[in-house]
Amino acid sequence: MSAVIVSIRVRVSPQDAFDIFTQEIAAWWRPSGLFEITPRGDGVLQFENGTRLVTKFADGKEFEIGRVTAWTPGERLAFTWRQATFAPDQATHVEVRFEPAGDETRVSVEHRGWDAIPQKHAARHGFPLAATQMRLAEQWRNALAAYQRLGGWC
Repeated sequence: MSAVIVSIRVRVSPQDAFDIFTQEIAAWWRPSGLFEITPRGDGVLQFENGTRLVTKFADGKEFEIGRVTAWTPGERLAFTWRQATFAPDQATHVEVRFEPAGDETRVSVEHRGWDAIPQKHAARHGFPLAATQMRLAEQWRNALAAYQRLGGWC
């Protein structure tokens, strides 16, 4: 299974980096026209009780993006990731690691499973896998840059 891996360093403890990542995702998540979560847009993302990631809309409706598969505060977070256009049996997987690096924390996002989404699927825009992954890496770099700015770490 191929993967996209993007990392940054932030000037806080792994626990604080984890807390900001999970508790303030709505403040730093940046939508992408190529990878919209739903046809209505991305809404407001939120981790609920360490069990699932959802997006909520102004009209009160929500969409479950994925289920949390690992929740180890200050160390590791993993969850499934689905876009609304995915079939019920389709999902990708995101793993986030929070690793001490001197007086900083390295936050690494690994997003895998796009090779199981057909190239002709709307979420892939007909792109070959390498192009899909390149665009996905750009999306995660933009989101993590906003995460970094939110914490004032850059």
